[in-house]
This record gives sequence, structure tokens and C-alpha cells, in this order.
Amino acid sequence: MPEYNSIVFSKLPSIKTSIFSVMTKMAEDHQAINLAQGFPDFNCDNRLIDLVTNYMKKGYYQYAPMPGIMPIREQIAIKTEELYQTKYNPDTEITITAGATQAIFTAIGAFVREGDEVIVIEPAYDCYVPAIKLHGGNPVFIELQAPEFKYNWEIIKRAINQHTKMIIVNNPMNPVGRVFSSEDIAELEKLTENTDIIILADEVYEHIVFDAKKHLSLAKSDSLAARSIIVSSFGKTYHTTGLKLGYCMAPEKLMREFRKVHQYNVFSVNTTLQYAYADLMKEKDLYLELSAFYQQKRDYFCNLLKETRFKVTPTQGTYFQVVDYSEISDMQDLDFANYLVKDHKVASIPLSPFFHIKSKSPLLRLCFAKNNDTIEMAINKLCKV
Repeated sequence: MPEYNSIVFSKLPSIKTSIFSVMTKMAEDHQAINLAQGFPDFNCDNRLIDLVTNYMKKGYYQYAPMPGIMPIREQIAIKTEELYQTKYNPDTEITITAGATQAIFTAIGAFVREGDEVIVIEPAYDCYVPAIKLHGGNPVFIELQAPEFKYNWEIIKRAINQHTKMIIVNNPMNPVGRVFSSEDIAELEKLTENTDIIILADEVYEHIVFDAKKHLSLAKSDSLAARSIIVSSFGKTYHTTGLKLGYCMAPEKLMREFRKVHQYNVFSVNTTLQYAYADLMKEKDLYLELSAFYQQKRDYFCNLLKETRFKVTPTQGTYFQVVDYSEISDMQDLDFANYLVKDHKVASIPLSPFFHIKSKSPLLRLCFAKNNDTIEMAINKLCKV
């Protein structure tokens, strides 16, 4: 192909290929067990497969309404009221999206203007900052400190000024599994009181919290719900990450602006899946019992990790476990992750890409959303490190 001669000015000159893509490719290249990218290696519920098949046969595969089909929005409204005692109007306050990442990008695109500041709490999932920069915003970074990664609300308060448009919170937090406490909710309420700050709440792991903790959605707080765009994911809840279906909830005045961008971003999303998930959501056990399902896997994984030289504090939520390799090596985390893939055939995610200034903490993220056989094979390899 002939080379394009004009100068190309990158809008994201410092952004490289996602660490998830990099480590997954390395896992494939080196035939390693992939505990890096966050996807289950077990099947979804057969009921979903049957429902998708049936709706395909019935011809439900043309455009869906822009906000999503009404049956699925109604089921989301029912679930939200039952779990969090908050009513969302399915007609005007719930929108179905092509996964949570699209919802997050659209929310940032709808509200962040040139020069606006967005508070990003690190370690931060890697899709937040590129979306902020693409829309002319300035990320303001607040770094949580290992190993507990507690929120320091006083530091966050000092970062707020007249340019602050949005705060992004991730609860439970990917990559470190931190979950909100009632004190965190109260501090966030005080922090945003009498402001015009919008909160973008990434709650895709809402149904995966451990040790008898409850997911404290921002939807449970009247004052926070009134200023929040809350994002969730069918992929995380139903073991179907590759189907890329998510949703967001927000007050009508915020959702109206969200949909203005959404309609010209993707317009509408997979019709067949929407009908299938709408029916599947009536099987409440599938999300109500998800925490217990993953706690068994977390506990099994952490117990086996005791046989290795990695140090572990069990995660509070998500299906990721952070491990400390400081007693094994003084390598930087990316170098150590590369070493694990090449020499021991286990792929992980280093934590430094979740920070704007590369963290020197000796920490890796491992995914335990795997069959027990996969977990055991990985541990056997990690025991030799």
C-alpha cells in the first residue's frame, strides 16, 4: 500500500496497546495459561444458549430501539428496586449499551468538554483516561496506596475545584478488588453536596463481592443517584464477556444527554441478546448466587497460592486476585510478568499500567474465573517460580 504523505497528528500520542491485549497475545504466543485477561473459561448457563437460539429462530435480529428493548429495561428496573430500593424509569432512565466500555465512553463523551477536569482514582481501569483525553478533558489522578488501597477522601476533596466536571468510581474495583464501605458512601455524599459534579460509577462487578459484604451501589443513596451514571455488565454477571452487552442507569436529565451521544455512537445493540437476557434475568438465582459461586473459587485459588512464594491478601470483590512477588524478585512488574509468561507459562497483568506514573509496587493481577483444573495447572507452574 502506498505511504500516506501528510503528517498525522495523534490525538492520543502517549497511549499504547492495552496491557490486556499485550498479555493475552503473549499467552497465545508462548502457549501459557491465561490468568491475565478477565474472562471465564467455563460455559455460560444453557438457558441463555437456548433463549438466544429460540429468539434467532423467531427472527428477532433486526434493529432494536435505540435505548434498548423495553422488556430488558423493565427487568433491570425491577432488579435495581429489589436490590437497592431505588426506582428507575425504564422508559427514560435506563439504556442498553454495547458493553460497559461503550457506556463509559459515551458517558464521558456526553458531559466532558474541553478543559473540564475528571477525577480518576488509581489504580484505574485503562479505558477511562483515553476517553477523557479524546474529549478534551484533563484527568486529575488520585493514587490509592498498596496494600489496602483505601480511599483518602480528604485528598480527593482537595482535588476538587471549579473545573471539576466528573468523578469516576469503580466499585468493586478492577484491578485490586476494593469495595465501597458505608463510610465511603457517606464521604462521597459530603464531597459532592451542593456541587454540579457528575459521578460515573463503574459497577460491572456488582454481583461479585465476598465475605458477607454487600454491594453498596450508588443507586442506594438518593443524593448520589441523583448525580450518577451507573454502569453495569451482563458479561460479568452471566459469564459472557465476549457478547458485549451492558447498560447504564441515570436520572432522566442525565440520560437524555447520554442518549444523544449513544444514538450516533452505536445507535442500538444486539437485539437477540436483549430478548434472551430479559428472560434470563427472571431467573434471579443466577445473579443472587454469583458471589457465593466466585467466593468458592477465590478461596480455592488463595489456599492453593499458599503453596507458592507469592504473598496474598484475599480480594474483597471482582474475580481478580492481586499477588505480591517481592519475596521472589526485584524486577519491575512488567518485566516479571513477561518472565512468568515466557519461563513458567502463566500470563498475568502487572499493576503499573493502571497508574499514570508507573507504580513500582511488586504486584500482579491474576484472574480466578477459571475451571478448577485450570487453576490447579496454573498453581503447579507458579509453585516452581
